[in-house]
Amino acid sequence: MKKLAIGDVVLESGEVLKQVEVGYQTYGTYDREKGNAVLVCHALTGDVYAAGDASRAGWWEGLIGPGMPIDTNQYYVICSNVLGGCYGTTGPASINPATGRPYGSAFPMVTIRDMVRTQYLFLKQLGIDRLYAVIGGSMGGMQVYEWAISYPDYMKLAVPIATCTRFSAIAIAYNDVGRQAIMNDPAWQGGDYYPGPGPTRGLSVARMLGMITYRTAELFEERFGRSLQGEPDGHLFDTPFQIESYLRYQGEKLVERFDANSYLSLLKAMDTHDVGRNRGGIEQALSRIKTQVVGIGISNDLLYPLEHQREMVDIMRSHGVRAEFYTIDSKYGHDGFLVEFHKMAQILSPYFA
Repeated sequence: MKKLAIGDVVLESGEVLKQVEVGYQTYGTYDREKGNAVLVCHALTGDVYAAGDASRAGWWEGLIGPGMPIDTNQYYVICSNVLGGCYGTTGPASINPATGRPYGSAFPMVTIRDMVRTQYLFLKQLGIDRLYAVIGGSMGGMQVYEWAISYPDYMKLAVPIATCTRFSAIAIAYNDVGRQAIMNDPAWQGGDYYPGPGPTRGLSVARMLGMITYRTAELFEERFGRSLQGEPDGHLFDTPFQIESYLRYQGEKLVERFDANSYLSLLKAMDTHDVGRNRGGIEQALSRIKTQVVGIGISNDLLYPLEHQREMVDIMRSHGVRAEFYTIDSKYGHDGFLVEFHKMAQILSPYFA
């Protein structure tokens, strides 16, 4: 992973975050004349390794790489960690230059718009004057919409996947249950738990809830049903169903690689996501878009219903925006954007040919 210091960033709240660093990874070779740069925006717990490297797999390596739909022999792909994250970019675990200690509870609230503003400053410092495309799913798709509205002349193509222009009430509700799990863990200590491990139990439970919302009942029934992991031990509260074991494993895995305060920070950024805020509403905001938009939705997506995504495309079209929408049928639900590479490739390939 590479790092780039981009200086101070003025947040949407007016607060100034000092000496911001951005962690990022690149794939391919930049050709300024061709304008072949593609920005990939990651989801909630994603990192900069969209296409992976020699030591690890990438979370979108089925779409990005040599010979893939987003071919790194042709495109210069950039993936940066979001502001507030914990994979190289300034976040709650970073050192506060004013105190010499981790920010912890002193880290300011950031929004999706702040993340995109930081990415813009980062790209300009990197020497990228224009992008061919901005693409991302889930929280990454929120960033794509913000990019298209905030910097309408900066890219030729915007691809928001399994996402929204404004977070829904039910999605906020799920997030708050996860938030309460973390904040009610005594080890959270109000956010000032560094250098300790922090609220590992709370974060694990939050992740378990998240996994339920990312998948579908159909998939869980097919994969686990009522199968047992082992023999019941007679304890009333510890039935060994495979689905329980799976969810606990997913929770434990996240705890090993993610910071709880970053999780809280990014959840709140998603909750407050609304492209129409201080822009006269969503329709007025979408009317600013000049780039071509290719939206992709996933059937059975509990968090980002297809109806909302189709409605946004209709609004854009009514304002003369070149916008198309595709639906992927998937039993994986929301996580389909991280799994259904073949189906996504069929949609994306013509736009990156």
